[in-house]
Amino acid sequence: MSEHQLEIRNLHATVGDKEILRGINLVVPRGELHAIMGPNGNGKSTLAKVIVGDPEYTVTQGEVLVDGQNILEMEPDERARLGVFLAFQYPVEIPGVTIANFLRLAMQARKGEGEEVSFTEFYGKLQSALKTLEWDESIVERYLNEGMSGGEKKRNEILQMLMLEPNYIIMDETDSGLDVDALKIVAKGVNSMRGENLGGLIITHYQRLLDYITPDKVHIIVNGRVVQSGGPELAKKLDTEGYDWVKELATA
Repeated sequence: MSEHQLEIRNLHATVGDKEILRGINLVVPRGELHAIMGPNGNGKSTLAKVIVGDPEYTVTQGEVLVDGQNILEMEPDERARLGVFLAFQYPVEIPGVTIANFLRLAMQARKGEGEEVSFTEFYGKLQSALKTLEWDESIVERYLNEGMSGGEKKRNEILQMLMLEPNYIIMDETDSGLDVDALKIVAKGVNSMRGENLGGLIITHYQRLLDYITPDKVHIIVNGRVVQSGGPELAKKLDTEGYDWVKELATA
């Protein structure tokens, strides 16, 4: 089995006294994007936050391995330097920090102290990423997410992804609140990154995002467990039949 994968083994996690994840098992090799679907409140976003190290959640059992390394004892910034990237459902605004400065600092942090990010490298990647996202270069002089629409904030998440070139992406309902045009641009950015060096989880409620980003596999989470896995056709079944049949599986 390849070591170049995100592997989740028997993951249990709580928030306060409430257990949310009850034994998640998943393997996402680089080169594959997997969709995570399921009803509200069943652990999808919790899984994303646990992987990146949100301190609100406590892992009580299990492992999260990135290329063979258990990352659960690592700080969030250490996980990011390993190449784990979370696209937030609700990106935060950071007044006073321009998008350009944020991206430059993030790229430097990703590379580490031993290697400098040159202006030529930075500007070349920035121009390419902005072209992919059909964005004017003036956008990077704005403060990070401040005064942006929901669609602009989500597009900015994908811009960061393109610039940082993570090994594993986790998209936590990035499609929420997007109109069709914005959805297509976000999908275009993600699809431009697909290849043997990228793996990831796309967390979504709806088939519509998966019309533009075709997943290699689909997993359904109910009550903190994966109750069904399959190909892209599984998402289409959910779209037409809803979740009642899945909930029955979870209680069987």
